[in-house]
Amino acid sequence: MSLTLEQVQRIAHLARIEVSEAEALTTQSHLNGIFQLIEQMQAVDTRGVEPMAHAQDLSQRLRQDAVTEPDGRAAFQAVAPEVEAGLYLVPKVIE
Repeated sequence: MSLTLEQVQRIAHLARIEVSEAEALTTQSHLNGIFQLIEQMQAVDTRGVEPMAHAQDLSQRLRQDAVTEPDGRAAFQAVAPEVEAGLYLVPKVIE
């Protein structure tokens, strides 16, 4: 697939981007290069290749799930306008 100069100018118009003739020609060559790369990648036979989440076989470092801060809920709720059963009460905004 390749784009014509008119198609590039139409895309620019639809995107509300003002481009000169020289910019449109440059953009056309860049976009056509991208499309050629996509066509090359789609031509590769990937049957039998298992999907992977990362290019390298890595595992995520895990840490202990331990509390690192003191419980400040009582102090925070002491200054709240309205609290009930440990929950903040707020005015109804949607009817």
